[in-house]
Amino acid sequence: MPNAPSDAKAVDVDERGAWLMAFLVFLTMGIALWHFTVFLPDRFWQGIVGAFVGSTLGALVVGTIVLLIDGQSVGNTTIGTALSAIPGVAIGLGVVWLIGQREPHYD
Repeated sequence: MPNAPSDAKAVDVDERGAWLMAFLVFLTMGIALWHFTVFLPDRFWQGIVGAFVGSTLGALVVGTIVLLIDGQSVGNTTIGTALSAIPGVAIGLGVVWLIGQREPHYD
């Protein structure tokens, strides 16, 4: 019985580590796809930094939603975990692009 608190603590640390691994996968996918924005005209809100923020936040939010809807464990990171972040990157970049298009540009 004395091992019960340490077992609970170990499970909590493992679960937190699993979430961090899933977030790392999402963040890495967002950063990887962000690199391709150099081929697009710079009309993102706040420029390339805004594109970075949009791609990473989009990957994190949509990737987490997909994992929760799919019912997968966050500790089970597969190629599907990485691929689930791609729509989030596209959505995040699209939102930042649309915000940037509404601002006046002085070329």
